[in-house]
Amino acid sequence: MSRAGQRAVNWTVLGLGFAFLYIPVFILMVYSFNESRLATVWSGFSFKWYGELFRDKQMLDAAWVSIKVAFWTATAAVVLGTMAALVMTRMRRFPGKTLFGALITAPLVMPEVIIGLSILLMFVSLGQVVGLQPRGILSIWIAHVTFTLAFVTVVVSSRLSELDKSLEEAAMDLGANRIKVFFLITLPIIAPALVSGWLLAFTLSLDDVVIASFVAGPSSTTLPMKVFSSVRLGLSPKINALATLMILVVSVAAFVGWWFMAREEKRRQRDMQLALQDNG
Repeated sequence: MSRAGQRAVNWTVLGLGFAFLYIPVFILMVYSFNESRLATVWSGFSFKWYGELFRDKQMLDAAWVSIKVAFWTATAAVVLGTMAALVMTRMRRFPGKTLFGALITAPLVMPEVIIGLSILLMFVSLGQVVGLQPRGILSIWIAHVTFTLAFVTVVVSSRLSELDKSLEEAAMDLGANRIKVFFLITLPIIAPALVSGWLLAFTLSLDDVVIASFVAGPSSTTLPMKVFSSVRLGLSPKINALATLMILVVSVAAFVGWWFMAREEKRRQRDMQLALQDNG
């Protein structure tokens, strides 16, 4: 096969793969503007289901709970994940390092059902000792931080392992202490990885339904749980409208994150070129 033919085959396979992934999403977005009460029967263009969605107080309350939990989950996971990544990449040897790494990354391969059940049992045990409520927003937040911490640690660890340590050593030779070096040198360089980890943790928390089902209380129903219970009773066009809004929000957030990382990468490469020119 010629090179042009091979290129055509590659583009065809790639196009079919993207079509398989995104055509159902596009159809869902189109049917969110359907006037019919039946979610799969087109009867005309209308925005009425978006109005119905914003008048559904239970759905809006569940969305607000999910957004709050996802925001604080992503923030806590980035802080703890960065600390864990620093320990795994900068401390070469310490007692229990292998066990520490295994415990940090265990949620990556552990089924969510097991994570949710084990965290629920832990909260029940703690509730008998310290009076902690086993079900609620706080329980969901702790469970989601435990789940997303592993993903953030892997992302930040990969960036720290590629970091040129001579930059930090040069700053310390000039008199900066380790804390100052971290905030002025290390943190700006790994900022794109922190943004990626934050967005990943936010998305995983916002999307989770299995773990939240174990630790959620009556007044802390998350949006995925509400959607799942609504779909079981029958597919409503409001769900299509909700999914469309979520896709738009996630797409905008992903674009902003990509733009930030691309800008930081260009600035880093420009600074390295200027440094090489000065040394030359």
